[in-house]
Amino acid sequence: MPSVIVLDKLAQEGLDMLEAAPGITYEVITGLKGEELREALNRFDGAICRSGVKITPESLEGNRQLKAVVRAGVGTDNIDKAAATRAGIVVMNTPAGNTLSTAEHTVALMLALSRNVAPAYQSLIEGRWDRGKFMGTQVAGKTLGVIGLGRIGLAVAERAQGLEMNILGYDPFMTEERAQSLGIELVKTVDEILPRIDYLTVHTPLTEETRNLVDMEQLEIIKPGARLINCARGGIYNEAALAAGLESGKLAGVALDVYPEEPCTENPLFGMPGVVCTPHLGASTEEAQTSVATEAVELLTAFLTTGAIRHAVNVTPLDPKTLESLRGYLDVAYRLGRLAACVQPSGLSSCHLMYRGEIAGKDTKLLTSAFSAGLLEGAMDEPVNLVNAEVVLHDRGIELVEESNSDMGAFRASMSLELFAGDRCQKFTGALFGKEMPRLVAVDGQRLEAYLDGSMLIFHHHDLPGVIGSVGTIFGEHGVNIAQMAVGRTAPGGQAVGVLNLDGAPSDEAIAAIEALPQVTCAKAVNLPAAGELPHWLS
Repeated sequence: MPSVIVLDKLAQEGLDMLEAAPGITYEVITGLKGEELREALNRFDGAICRSGVKITPESLEGNRQLKAVVRAGVGTDNIDKAAATRAGIVVMNTPAGNTLSTAEHTVALMLALSRNVAPAYQSLIEGRWDRGKFMGTQVAGKTLGVIGLGRIGLAVAERAQGLEMNILGYDPFMTEERAQSLGIELVKTVDEILPRIDYLTVHTPLTEETRNLVDMEQLEIIKPGARLINCARGGIYNEAALAAGLESGKLAGVALDVYPEEPCTENPLFGMPGVVCTPHLGASTEEAQTSVATEAVELLTAFLTTGAIRHAVNVTPLDPKTLESLRGYLDVAYRLGRLAACVQPSGLSSCHLMYRGEIAGKDTKLLTSAFSAGLLEGAMDEPVNLVNAEVVLHDRGIELVEESNSDMGAFRASMSLELFAGDRCQKFTGALFGKEMPRLVAVDGQRLEAYLDGSMLIFHHHDLPGVIGSVGTIFGEHGVNIAQMAVGRTAPGGQAVGVLNLDGAPSDEAIAAIEALPQVTCAKAVNLPAAGELPHWLS
């Protein structure tokens, strides 16, 4: 008889569903950590948690009993997914349960900022009637910038439209056509949105790309009097920059529900004029807690009784034999996706994939999913893997076309990618050398051979003497070591492309210096996983 442990406080409706589930027993044991948590997890077939418990590799060490963990909520940062995968444990989440509550809280904070709700109430508590001191501003007719147009971002945009606000949106994986159909004006960069907004809200995961998305530099270009809201992840805004913006008067207000470290009871923003902060209340509604609890129970009981897997964030419906036969090719496809995300960070409308040679007869659908997962990794407010990547792309209006050709061409097997953004098309071809050596073998139709890992520079240039030397000199001046160089060209003296594998990521200044060379037409830094480093769903 399957058994379930509930590790955090769960809404009663979820517990009632567990009680009624035929053939399943459960216990509620909260506050576990360390050895107590490890021993408990080794006694149950399934677990349900929220954000309180931390399931670490040590928690799962030696586990032979646990089959699935379900997070009643979206974020799974408190669960070590790589360790769970290695232990054969499915990790699932409930991505839609708290969407509306978080969106409503975002709007609530925006309105609280606009009408000085918190300080006005405090003045009454202190016995003052300072009606003239708290002049507010209406949101109707103002412009709201929404960074991240996933479930929550779109829900915020929809509600703001009901308040007669104008919506600007930034999402590298949303097409202009899709945005227009939703009444959103899409911009190509975050910096482009900043001078135009009266309010800014973010709904993205916290990644290296989104950390300190608004920093001191952005204060120079943001519209004076802007108000910023964050109900997503702490750290997306640099809090020191927010404080500086408030002190200088460049920012009119800041509202935070999330913080880099939680619990957070001390913060330089607390108490500053124009600030409203709450203790991570985005999903703290009765409806959201009921929704995520019941969905979590549904997911876990279905898995334990029928084997059905939905909303998995760490595994795919692959048997080990199929996974092993495709592992190297899946790695190539994934890395091509990561490459595409670097060279075309926004405005993407369609991706065309061509499989040639022996892989044309394999399950290319999985390869396309691996490419999609690589393309979207780190860009979504929800986990992306082989199961959901293509759906997420489709939801953002990005066309995905797949073709196969059994003719080998120059390689036993290869994958060619065409990226379309407006009138621009970029082409890349990847291949697998041996069993586990992904390689980039063509760029825009020009043959070459480069490692498909680590820090890279791809630059297009005129095939003239001295270009490569000039690039090497610039990197030498900026302390960047070149590990390998590959050059492809159509004909002597014509157009050429260079791919450099580097020992470290080049600075923006180094890239700008290379782009300034008269023979160079464009240069793009690319940062891929290290050689042998696989995503958790492929490890």
